[in-house]
Amino acid sequence: MKVNKQIIFDRVYNNTITFIIDLSTDKMSSQNMSPQMQAQIAQGPPYPPQTAGVGGAPTIAVDVGICVVLLVLYICSAAANMFIYQRNRRLDHFFLPSALLFGFSMARILTFTLRIVWSVDKQNVSLAIAANIFVNAGVLIVYIVNLLFAQRILRALQPRVGWHRGLRIFFTALYILIGCSLVLIIVLTVDSSYTLDPAIHSYAMWIQRGAILYLLLVVSIPFFIVALAFALPQPETTETFGHGSIRSKAIILLASTCLCTLIAGFKVGTTWSAPRPASNPAWFHSKPAFYCLLFVPELLILVLYTSTRMDLRFHVPNGSSKRQSYAVQERRGSENDIEEADSELEKRKDSELASATA
Repeated sequence: MKVNKQIIFDRVYNNTITFIIDLSTDKMSSQNMSPQMQAQIAQGPPYPPQTAGVGGAPTIAVDVGICVVLLVLYICSAAANMFIYQRNRRLDHFFLPSALLFGFSMARILTFTLRIVWSVDKQNVSLAIAANIFVNAGVLIVYIVNLLFAQRILRALQPRVGWHRGLRIFFTALYILIGCSLVLIIVLTVDSSYTLDPAIHSYAMWIQRGAILYLLLVVSIPFFIVALAFALPQPETTETFGHGSIRSKAIILLASTCLCTLIAGFKVGTTWSAPRPASNPAWFHSKPAFYCLLFVPELLILVLYTSTRMDLRFHVPNGSSKRQSYAVQERRGSENDIEEADSELEKRKDSELASATA
């Protein structure tokens, strides 16, 4: 039986080339991974990420000090918003956004606590996963608060449009999809950490990119709502809510929306960029970009809403959604009315304390 020498040569050549390619790929992947990462992968799931992430792994020398400072600032924010919420609630001045910002501040307290612990225990991959999840999850509360304030401005200037049932369904769908986006990000982040399958990582990456892009679109919606509220012809009967002019409310909301757009836009840019090895991160993966472009804008939003007394400016009468009207508000407040309303709340509080101790 004669053997075709050309066929044998082709097979040996192809097998040799395949082996060289596989060997070079393995070498490249091993060079891109640190010995510590290789040891963690050898131990089994959950696996550490093999691509660079924003902020990277925290270190005691750099991250702990920054996280402690931010932790104190968010603790102050949580205390201030809870104090405002509880005081207003005792005076029958219900304002849910104060409680929401308290929850957002508490989420950030947990975020930085996890990063501090992670910097000490770098081998704990589960801790790293939890820390990264909270980095992406907390700010969604601010997105919802901005949508709520934009809806109130639209209802005040354009009652027929703002109270329309279709618009209410639209906002409800937005809130539901925000929750779905959060669930997708969390589930895919966890699932990707329990497999080394490149196909699953690719599917998860594209779904996460879609969720992050959707959140950017949600963040920009208050721009269009405020523009629509002022651009449409003003009806003969407009409504008002809270204290301060409607224009001052719009300016505060637009400032907050700009900061949220900066945060969401940075996340979209980093998520949609080409993945890079953990050993070769880009500039936007650095720690200055991580802290300055994600958390500094958040703190500015908290300071903006707290210092401008959003609990007085954006307050609406209880039961206004059922009545579909803000008309029970006595009068359109001016800027000086905010101080007057605050002093009135203090007087009511003092009188209640006096009657309780009598």
